[in-house]
Amino acid sequence: MFSLKDHPFAVEAFFDSSIVLTFAVPKEKLQTLIPECLELDTFQDKWAFVAVAMVQTKGLRPKGFPKFMGNDFFLTGYRVFVKYHTNAGKRLRGLYILKSETDKKQMSFFGNIFTHYNYTTTDIEKTTTENETIIRSKNSGLEIHLETHAENVPLPKGSPFADWKEARRYAGPLPFTFTYNKKTKEVLIIEGVREDWDPKPIQITNYKVAFLDTLNLSDAILANAFIINNIPYYWKKGRIEKWKV
Repeated sequence: MFSLKDHPFAVEAFFDSSIVLTFAVPKEKLQTLIPECLELDTFQDKWAFVAVAMVQTKGLRPKGFPKFMGNDFFLTGYRVFVKYHTNAGKRLRGLYILKSETDKKQMSFFGNIFTHYNYTTTDIEKTTTENETIIRSKNSGLEIHLETHAENVPLPKGSPFADWKEARRYAGPLPFTFTYNKKTKEVLIIEGVREDWDPKPIQITNYKVAFLDTLNLSDAILANAFIINNIPYYWKKGRIEKWKV
């Protein structure tokens, strides 16, 4: 059945910056958060991952529309790393959306009309000094501190990864995002397209993510953190397929 929420047209935007923190959690703790059609994208058959993405976006609009019709906004997204096996036998790595927050009511309104991303509106403040960038939301209980010019960045303490090469495999966002209609057993697949995608490791000096506490994930381990700047991005029109049990 056609639904406006099923990403009915392609959308384009420009990412001024995308900062993603990935948290490692014992896989058993995340299994109940994803639908039956997906499987966790695990590491060492032990760890599953939740990404917290903070994206400064410009000019979000239907693909092909002029830039002046676009919206500028800040997005915070909470996603689980997952895999999906298509009916054609392909294995797709992607993300399952738990929650999305934005600083613009307009974006929250239209986002919930045309997507299943579960947008809410919150306060989001980003401040940058010579040595530090802070992203803070009092209402959401979010606060991230990162060093602006850190070099030779070490992996976060306790990370399950041996090096940044391993860690980069779990650097969001991934190409695909999935939504599932349990009643109709239909999977909505949205593919993102980007160029010159080269995430850079960043040093996180302090963080607080209250949303993880609401999921009983207060013991989640910061596994990696990356930033990428100045990237044109677009999402293809969503496609739906029936899930074969």
